Amino acid sequence: MTARRLAGDDVAVPDGRLRMVKVLLTVAAAYLAVIGAALLLVPAQFGVDAVPDDPSSELIALLRLLGGPFLGIAVLNWMSRDPESPGLRSVLVANLVGFGFVAANDVVGVLSGDARDLARVFLVVHLAFTAAFVVALRHADVRQ
Repeated sequence: MTARRLAGDDVAVPDGRLRMVKVLLTVAAAYLAVIGAALLLVPAQFGVDAVPDDPSSELIALLRLLGGPFLGIAVLNWMSRDPESPGLRSVLVANLVGFGFVAANDVVGVLSGDARDLARVFLVVHLAFTAAFVVALRHADVRQ
């Protein structure tokens, strides 16, 4: 088993765990980029069953506004894939918080029946991301 020291750290992290973190951040970056692009480019279609058939221009503008932060987080995840990236632990924690709250919101919506049917699919995806970030933080033991 080989290990690598993170920049500025005195803790060695096994290479296999670093690969896991890199793959997770890559997949999360791609997922968030797709969501962000969909919100910017096709907001009404992305919001199927949640957006009215004739949405107001203000609603479309709001959905497009939300696309920007998704793209920003996607770029942050992409650029933080390197195990020597400064603040890697912060990026992992931020993703855990973000995906955790989204998954919790999905759970409430699905259990209450208030969410659209597609929310069941997103619930599984968001729970999987949340669990993966828990594992990444627990096992990668990356420190700033």
